[in-house]
Amino acid sequence: MNDHVEVLVVGAGPTGLTLACDLQRRGVRFRVISAADHGFEGSRAKGLQPRTLEVFDDLGVLPDLQPRGALYPLLGLHVGPLTLPWVMYKRYKPTEAVPHANTLLVPQNETDASVRRRLEELGGAVEYSTRLVSYEQDLDGLVATVEGPAGTDRIRARFLVGADGGGSIVRLNAGIDFVGTTDETDRMIVADVTLGGLSRKRWHVWPRNGGRFMALCPLPGSDKFQLMLKLRPDENADLKRDAVNRLVQEFVGRAKLRVEEIHWASVWRPNIRLAARYRRGNVFLAGDAAHVHPPTGAQGLNTGVQDAYNLGWKLAQVLAGAPDALLDTYEAERQPVAARVLGLSSEIYAGISNQPLAATKRGDEERQLTLTYRTSGQSPDGAEPREAVRVGDRAPDARFTDSQGRPGRLFDVFRGPHFTLIAVGDRAIDGLARINWPDRGAPLRTVALAADAAHGLRRIYGIQEPAHILVRPDGYVASVVHDNWIAAFDKHAQLMLPPLAS
Repeated sequence: MNDHVEVLVVGAGPTGLTLACDLQRRGVRFRVISAADHGFEGSRAKGLQPRTLEVFDDLGVLPDLQPRGALYPLLGLHVGPLTLPWVMYKRYKPTEAVPHANTLLVPQNETDASVRRRLEELGGAVEYSTRLVSYEQDLDGLVATVEGPAGTDRIRARFLVGADGGGSIVRLNAGIDFVGTTDETDRMIVADVTLGGLSRKRWHVWPRNGGRFMALCPLPGSDKFQLMLKLRPDENADLKRDAVNRLVQEFVGRAKLRVEEIHWASVWRPNIRLAARYRRGNVFLAGDAAHVHPPTGAQGLNTGVQDAYNLGWKLAQVLAGAPDALLDTYEAERQPVAARVLGLSSEIYAGISNQPLAATKRGDEERQLTLTYRTSGQSPDGAEPREAVRVGDRAPDARFTDSQGRPGRLFDVFRGPHFTLIAVGDRAIDGLARINWPDRGAPLRTVALAADAAHGLRRIYGIQEPAHILVRPDGYVASVVHDNWIAAFDKHAQLMLPPLAS
C-alpha cells in the first residue's frame, strides 16, 4: 500500500476543487486526482449564481475570482433587420441580507483556475494525468488503484468522492444507475471564438423557427465570445475554424461576421440524467457525476459546487467521530435540489423551441438563494412564524453590534470551517455558558447580541428574542431555539457532532 488518506477525490473541476478546498481548511488528509493533463480550458459553464458566490466568499475564492467576471450584458435579439434589447438577468441591488445579489458572468476556466489557486494557497494541489483504475470497498473504507506519471499507486482511503463528470468511473464502478435520457439528434456547437464584425456590448442571439438559434456572448477579460449554435439534424458537427465560420455566416447572412480563431470547441447533446443514489457505502457522487443538465439557466456548475460544500463538512465531522448517519443527509438534502434544477433547466431549454423570448427570462429561483433543506431528516421544523428563517434555510447576512459594542456582519462571522451560534437577548446570552462543545471536529464560534442592538438581524431572520440560532458550517440554519437551550442543543448535537470527551 503506497498511501493512506481519509478522502480520495476523483475529478478536479469546480466540484472536486471546491471539495478539496473545504477539506484542506479542515485539516482532512486527502488526495485529489484528475485524468486530465491540466485544468479545463474552455468557457463552458459561465454563470455563477449568488448562492455560489456566497460559497466562494466563505472559501476565500471570491477576491481572486470576482475581478475576472462581469455582470451579464443585455441580450441583443437579431430579428430580421432589427436588433432588440432584451433583459435576461434582472439587476438586483445588494442588500444587508444578500450582499452578492447578481449572477456573475465568468468563463469556467477562470472559475476553475481561481479555485485551484485558492487550494494551492491553502497548501493543497491537484494530481493531474492521474486516473482511477478501480476500487474495492471493505469494512475499513476502500482501496483504490490509480495510474499516474510515476506508475500505478494503491491508495487506502476511508471515503471516495466521484466528482469525475457525466461519464463518472466512480459511479459506473459503484453500479449506481444514471436515470434519464440523451438525445443524440439534438446537437449544439459550443465554442470559444475570436471574431470580427460584432459589438461586445450585447449577448447576441439569432432565434430561428423550430428551436434553432445561434448566440454569441462576449467573455469578460478577453476578446473572445462563447458561441452556441444549434445544428440541424443533417448538419455536420465539424469543429474546424473554416467549417464553423461557414455555419456562422450562413446562419446570420452576414459575410463580415467572421470567425478568426477557435480556442476551444465541443459538441453538446441534451444529456438529462440524475443518479439514483448519491451514496453507496463509503463512496459518494457529486457534481456532474450525480446530475447532468442542459446549459440553460446556469445551474449545473452551481449545483455541483454546492454539492461539495454540503458534503465537505459532513465528511470531516464523521472522520472526527460524528455519527455516520450524518452522511446520509447529503443525499437527502442534495438529490431533491438536483431534481428540481434538472426540471428547471430542462423547462427553459424546451422553451427555446416553443417560446424563445420567454425562455430567455431568468427569475429568482435560478439565483439559488431560496434553496432549502427543510424537508430533510436533519431539519425538523420548529414553531417559528411562517415568515421567519426556519431550520434548513440559508442563513442570511445581517449587520449587528455585539454585547461588547463591536459592530460586525454575520457573513464575516460565518467565514471559516466552524459552526456559529447566535444568541439574541439576555437569557439566550446567559445560556451560552452552559453549552458544551466537543474538542474534535468543527469548532463553535458564538455571537452574543443584546436584543436592542440586533434590530436588523431580528427583522431579517424574523425572530423574537430570546433565541439561539445555530448555523451549520455550510451556512444553513441547523436550529432555532427560544427556550430549553441545552435540551434542544443536545438533540442536534447527537447527529452533527462527535461525542464529548468523557
